[in-house]
Amino acid sequence: MKFEKPLIEGALIKRYKRFFADVTLKDGKVVTAHCANSGSMLSVQEPGARVWLTPVDNPDRKLKFTWELIEIFGGLVGINTSHPNKLVADAISAGEIKSLKGYDSLKREQKYGKNSRIDILLESQGKPPCYVEVKNVTMKRAAGPKNPAEFPDSVTERGTKHLNELAEVVKGGGRAVMFYLVQRTDSTRFALAADIDPDYAKAFDKAMESGVEALCYGCDMTTNGITIGKPLTMDLPG
Repeated sequence: MKFEKPLIEGALIKRYKRFFADVTLKDGKVVTAHCANSGSMLSVQEPGARVWLTPVDNPDRKLKFTWELIEIFGGLVGINTSHPNKLVADAISAGEIKSLKGYDSLKREQKYGKNSRIDILLESQGKPPCYVEVKNVTMKRAAGPKNPAEFPDSVTERGTKHLNELAEVVKGGGRAVMFYLVQRTDSTRFALAADIDPDYAKAFDKAMESGVEALCYGCDMTTNGITIGKPLTMDLPG
């Protein structure tokens, strides 16, 4: 995925009200950018950090910039949660996710479970349907390759619900995959943040016991674009 326009560099002043970020551009101008991330963004909203924004030409949009990247621990982090589903779908279609090859069709945002939509549905004749739920991972609480990226960065009842619904998919004869996409260039490992959300960690364990699969991939990232990278080591219980 290439960014449609050259990104504009600045320095983060603050992120607030979840969807707003004030940024000082290199020419000294202060702008407010849209923050397409409703999570806590723990570890990736350090004031003074270098950030990159996409300029927006839409005259009907109040905020003329979208926050895309931040530099943390010397590496880039993609904070825009509108990208992961497309990144994973494109990688699957290109045959880059080995364990998800061999399906004839890929559909996005399909209804399933209780008032939910699965991010990606893969289907082929003669195979059980494969339901893929994508989670964006940005949190890393300490620098260094031995320290993992982690999910979730706050309590997520919605995430727990998705794990339970994926378990129901498997019980019904389908295939279910929880796909963690780490939008960071400084991570080789992944772990669950059980101290932040114990219920999510418990639901994950139960989902894995029921037959739900877990995948985790990193990203190759520059100020020109983002693509799926290599699988990351998953530091999971058991």
